[in-house]
Amino acid sequence: MKAVVYNVKPFENEFLAKANKKKHDITLISNSLNTDTIGYAIGKNTVIVTESDEITGAVIEKLAALGVKYLVTRSTKTDHIDKTTAFSFGLKLANLPFFSPLPQNAQANADQVIKNLDLWESGKCVGKACVSAKNCAQQDSDIK
Repeated sequence: MKAVVYNVKPFENEFLAKANKKKHDITLISNSLNTDTIGYAIGKNTVIVTESDEITGAVIEKLAALGVKYLVTRSTKTDHIDKTTAFSFGLKLANLPFFSPLPQNAQANADQVIKNLDLWESGKCVGKACVSAKNCAQQDSDIK
């Protein structure tokens, strides 16, 4: 997968790189995602954000126009994402169902982000990380 990670904190770089193991082409950006920084998503099929990124309908429309198909939030919360618009453009959404903001859990959080990418890339459901308009509850033995 080709992904851009927005709003990366300096301590996250190492954890994301370790979790990724060079499987996915990931660009790390310290900027928040907004209409001014959306250009970093050019050529990417996945965008990874935090709960402090406000993912409005206008942002989603522009992401979809760039060919983005997947959106991961590095949080349990999804209320910062205009899900109705995301679903209308066919974006697949995932969160971190077991997210912990504590620094000692940063590796587990990064591991879940990469696991979401791995599962999507292999055509599988992301299970408990799935944020779906259909409220699916699919089970997969590969999911935490």
